[in-house]
Amino acid sequence: MTDRVKQRRRKGFTRVSAKNQVTLPIDALAVAGLHPGDSLSVEAKGTGEIVLRRELDPLQQYYGSMTGLFSRGYLRELRDEWD
Repeated sequence: MTDRVKQRRRKGFTRVSAKNQVTLPIDALAVAGLHPGDSLSVEAKGTGEIVLRRELDPLQQYYGSMTGLFSRGYLRELRDEWD
């Protein structure tokens, strides 16, 4: 039986596993404001460079962008028409 010696990794570094998976350092995730469950888009920028970006919900992206378009109480007036 062979004893495997676990090598310590340098802080801020990771490696690609046999299943093409990587573990991201906690410090990097914290600085980027990423949390478990966040959806990420992956883009290859070139040889040896991959960019991860948080995928934004389209509704959140535009929520509140049309304030002032309709007068105050307009939605209530529309709802009252249904009655």
